[in-house]
Amino acid sequence: MGLVSDAKKAAALVRKAVANRSAAREVRRALAARHPDPPHHFRVAVYFADGAVNMYQMRQWYKPLAELAKTWPVVVLARAATGAQALVADGALPVAFVPTVRDLERYIAEQDIRVVLYVNQNTRNFQMFRYGRRWHVFINHGESDKMYMTTNQYKAYDYALVAGQAARERLSRVLWDYDLDSRTIEIGRPQADHYSGTLPYTPDDRTVVLYAPTWEGDRPSAHYGSIRTHGEALASALLATGRHRLVYRPHPRSGVVDREYGAANQRIIAAIAAANAADPSAQHVFDDKPDLGWQLSAADVAIVDISAMVYDRLAADRPLLITRPADPAAVIDTHGYLSACEWLDAATAGAIVSHTDRVLQDPGATARLEEWVRHYFGDTAPGAASARFHDAIGTLMHRWDEWHVRSLDEGEDDEVDEAELDDELTA
Repeated sequence: MGLVSDAKKAAALVRKAVANRSAAREVRRALAARHPDPPHHFRVAVYFADGAVNMYQMRQWYKPLAELAKTWPVVVLARAATGAQALVADGALPVAFVPTVRDLERYIAEQDIRVVLYVNQNTRNFQMFRYGRRWHVFINHGESDKMYMTTNQYKAYDYALVAGQAARERLSRVLWDYDLDSRTIEIGRPQADHYSGTLPYTPDDRTVVLYAPTWEGDRPSAHYGSIRTHGEALASALLATGRHRLVYRPHPRSGVVDREYGAANQRIIAAIAAANAADPSAQHVFDDKPDLGWQLSAADVAIVDISAMVYDRLAADRPLLITRPADPAAVIDTHGYLSACEWLDAATAGAIVSHTDRVLQDPGATARLEEWVRHYFGDTAPGAASARFHDAIGTLMHRWDEWHVRSLDEGEDDEVDEAELDDELTA
């Protein structure tokens, strides 16, 4: 068995190497066919060292960054071939493919990059930290109460752009000797100002309910998925009313661990198709598209599992219900929103209509929601988060000017130690 396992691993490594080489060739051809980047043009860089598998972390920032680029030109520094390939194919932002440290060194020497943004905690971020005289800023790829949001790695960055007061409180509970006031800047969620996609139905007087469950999880502590425990009952109830429109958006990994979970998912999909066949005007939606935007803003009520979708919907400032995990081993963080959210238990999932009516009509539920929205994201009025994002970058640019003048006055040498670079490349 050991030899078979080793052979499979070796074959996988070979396939990965071939795919990376092919992607690298394609990226270089595509970039060579374009006009070269003008020198000293870009002021903001987004450092992305991941492959295509984590492109969702970049894609959610495309529109906010494209808007920012109208003031401060933005380029993505792509280190991995498949990630660069996906970025170039998307065409949302300018891309520099810098797979080696020497490539990276050469490119930033040609530009005027003053702020470097990071969307994740890839270990290769450390290779970019070596370059001073610019601000290194963590912007993350979402807001939640997961452990990832309080990692000590925050201390590696000059600044962190966080969603709101909840993020600061979360960090204060975990990080020692970290100056929250000076090193974190609240910006809300700029992505909420740029919801994408077009409605796949014609709006009418039906109440639109988004059900966006996560997958089943690979261990008891992460058994947050609700399709088997809640999903079939609530979907059946909503499809039967004649006054609701169900938008069903299951996690693409649903059923990879538990066949029965996947089977329940397929039954819901089939039920949606049958309901639409019986009444074409219902226009229920099975949504398996990669884009996430219209679903959050258009739904009157959302039903989500414990996942990033909780906070994506919270940023939309619209009513939501959260499924309570049926497995008692599932870990629930009780410090933040989950301590006072609107829970949906498996035993009452079939009564979903009364639950949705309640959260839509109950002034108390509305008031609680508004309080938590402000706590997590601050002002969610259209454009408010984008304005705070732009102001944050403008503030960092101003601070860069101050420190640049100071370094000139002190006569600091701005040249790179090439011997040190060669040693790093050799290592």
